[in-house]
Amino acid sequence: MALPTLTPEQRADALKKAAAARTARKELRDAIARGEETIPAVLDRAKSDTIVGKTKVADLLKSLPGYGPAKVTALLEQTGIDVSRRAAGLGDRQRQALLDALK
Repeated sequence: MALPTLTPEQRADALKKAAAARTARKELRDAIARGEETIPAVLDRAKSDTIVGKTKVADLLKSLPGYGPAKVTALLEQTGIDVSRRAAGLGDRQRQALLDALK
């Protein structure tokens, strides 16, 4: 499928929107790292908040203090969650398995 041809104004608007989304996801990860947000609270908002919903679960977990790439990969394998899964795409069982593994 071919990409639509955008006018320069449409392209600039799309770039601004993408930059704002990246900034919001970064702020979310920083809030998790500081302890202002918890993974259960963030996952509760995943279906209603598009910024949270489009964030990869692995990125959210890597924001936790003490969780690096190896630990996150092992945790995702243990819970049966694909590394590329986004927060809004988690099923109820996957979500519960992840929360149980984090306790």
